[in-house]
Amino acid sequence: MAPAGGHGLLGDFMASDLPSSIVAGISFIGRSGGAVKALNGFKKGHHTLPDAANATTNAFLGKICAGELTAETEEKFQRVRTGLGYKRKDVSLSVAPPNAVLTGRDFTWELGYALEESNPARYVVTYLLRDLQSADLAQTDAFAEIFAGMFGEISFALKKGARVEAIIDAIEALDPDQGLNVTYPSDCQECTIDVEGVEAHVRCTAATIDLVFPRAGSPRDLMAAFAEVRGAFAVSPVLAGLVVGP
Repeated sequence: MAPAGGHGLLGDFMASDLPSSIVAGISFIGRSGGAVKALNGFKKGHHTLPDAANATTNAFLGKICAGELTAETEEKFQRVRTGLGYKRKDVSLSVAPPNAVLTGRDFTWELGYALEESNPARYVVTYLLRDLQSADLAQTDAFAEIFAGMFGEISFALKKGARVEAIIDAIEALDPDQGLNVTYPSDCQECTIDVEGVEAHVRCTAATIDLVFPRAGSPRDLMAAFAEVRGAFAVSPVLAGLVVGP
């Protein structure tokens, strides 16, 4: 990610919205998954389903998911190359199952397979878009089409961290008519904020502020929802200091 206050998506946001002393980076996260036995590399009668998620079973997953991983990332490479007008030197793809990294001139996109901890007969695929160098690029139709329906979270990494208790107290001190509601566990390690009129939930921890959406979308979709949350947080100096700026 570009340095805070400098060029890139973070720099674009910092110009008027995010305090560079707090936010260190922005990433977009998406997830999908399925049954291990449905992967093309899984051979019924020869392979057995994993009964735990560990280094050995995830290495096995890497072998049997190679076909799907290679096909999906190669298709994405071609769409990025043609859709964004990249030349050979502008984009590269590294595939090392169960992970792959597509490095473009203006962003990095990662894909990784892993077994579900609670149900190792299933796998989860995690998509990560980071180091996006331009908010303008994210707003284009071409970029939105390439990454349509892929991401369900936008995450802001905090440089110095945040006091979750202070965030909770600030919201509980507001008039209910302000349209903000907060829930949290007894240890206050994190909290979830609901903003009236916004579908996304805002999850705050000591290290990140994350917008979690009920439906996956493109980076452009997630950025639009962030603008709504930013406006709602302006009612409180504590919240405004996190996502609006001084």
